[in-house]
Amino acid sequence: MSDRIEWHGNWCIEVAPTPAAVILFGAGGDLAKRKLFPSLYELYKGNLLHPDSRIACCVRSAEGFAVKVRAALPDTAPDRRDEFLTLLDPVAGDYRSDGFFQRLAEYLADVDRRASAMPRNRLFYLAIPPDAAAGTVAFLDRAGLLREAEDEGQPWRHVVFEKPFGRDLASSRELDRTLHRYLKESQIYRIDHYLGKETVQNISILRFANTVFEPVWNRHYVDHVQITMAESIGVEHRAGYYETSGLLRDMFQNHMLEMLSLAAMEMPNSNDPDAMRDEQRKVIDAIRRPEGDTLFRDFVRGQYAAGNGMAAYREEPGVPPDSMVETYTAARLFIDNWRWRDVPFYIRSGKRMTARNSEIAVVFKHIPHSLFLPVKARDISADTLVMHVQPEEGMDLTIQAKHPGPRLCMGPMTLHFHYSELGCDPAVTDAYARLLLDAMLGDPTLFMRSDLITSGWELFTPVLEAWERHPERAPLHFYAAGSEGPAAADQLLRADGSREWRPVAGK
Repeated sequence: MSDRIEWHGNWCIEVAPTPAAVILFGAGGDLAKRKLFPSLYELYKGNLLHPDSRIACCVRSAEGFAVKVRAALPDTAPDRRDEFLTLLDPVAGDYRSDGFFQRLAEYLADVDRRASAMPRNRLFYLAIPPDAAAGTVAFLDRAGLLREAEDEGQPWRHVVFEKPFGRDLASSRELDRTLHRYLKESQIYRIDHYLGKETVQNISILRFANTVFEPVWNRHYVDHVQITMAESIGVEHRAGYYETSGLLRDMFQNHMLEMLSLAAMEMPNSNDPDAMRDEQRKVIDAIRRPEGDTLFRDFVRGQYAAGNGMAAYREEPGVPPDSMVETYTAARLFIDNWRWRDVPFYIRSGKRMTARNSEIAVVFKHIPHSLFLPVKARDISADTLVMHVQPEEGMDLTIQAKHPGPRLCMGPMTLHFHYSELGCDPAVTDAYARLLLDAMLGDPTLFMRSDLITSGWELFTPVLEAWERHPERAPLHFYAAGSEGPAAADQLLRADGSREWRPVAGK
């Protein structure tokens, strides 16, 4: 990592990439407005975007484009905002025509002619529907815009893809074959914004840079692990997509498995991106494949009904009144390796829940014997380490301690910190900004490799197929909007003893 950071005392500062042309497809869309333009702007303000870079904004029409981008940016530094806007060039036209890509090639050639002698790299960001991505790559290839020289130090061509990466194992493999006709794996950056969050990145540092955790991070001391990704919002404007996807496809094969693999993997032999992802792959491959009754017994499907003044999923615009699509899924998984054998990993995700909260909770085993009679060992709360991913990034460690006073009274005490309390520069803490910077620096560590995606679909495609073949064995459990989810999910934990889900709000 020494080639991408500079040390100033105890602080490491990111090095800005060399000049690059960022070509943003879908520049007029919602993702660009909410995330990409603000993130690029934050990188610019933090001096992490080379001043000689250009941003080509591919849109259907350039009319009113500059006004819309200006409105999407914070106005706390008007002068810097105006400077940033001068880097943007709208390129208007129909993405489905060779003529558009020829005009794009001419624009980029002109940018190169006007540039300094430094290498001119290109980052193509496809903020477009997934079914249009493969066709766009084919157009880029025909226009000669994806070719890289083999010599080291020559300009690179990176392409960033948004999820989903297929909808099952077969479609994922077909998409992978299509992309590799035009691109090397080293050119493909499959983005998942969860991997850009500080807490997710900090998991490996917490585990492998602190001797206090590694000795107890295994089946001898960990009782179980809970991974929660809850949203308080409903399906919002995504009904069309959600009706063809559902919660398991939308969240489990990517976000959930990524967090699980980071929490459970072995220490890589180096910080090389492929060494890190090799260990993630081993964890996913070691997850016990559900089959037979476990396809139904270890998974719970739910859908939010009306409640707490909020409409049901079936009442959302664009949703059929008899929809059987799940908006909640919970699962119990086991990792069959030496470290985690027989330790359950309970994972859940849902919409319209009590609160927005994403976390990984490592729940340690109860003490074997209590010295503090009449309190029994089983009645003493288990020590718990919680890594908060959103909305408040940080971590809590809950242990037992004595309450102040003359009597020997004990109870849980929580040690915590939040990244927001550290005064971090938002240019390097925003998830999309982090990942855009990594893509420009050529660091794929936080991007999904093709074999990881395949392993995820190998795990969950049989579940999806079983649900479709035997809907009577995978009933849809309804839960009130604004609640903790369906009661049926509680049985996943209670079937193993006295375990319970942590409250969604994290209290």
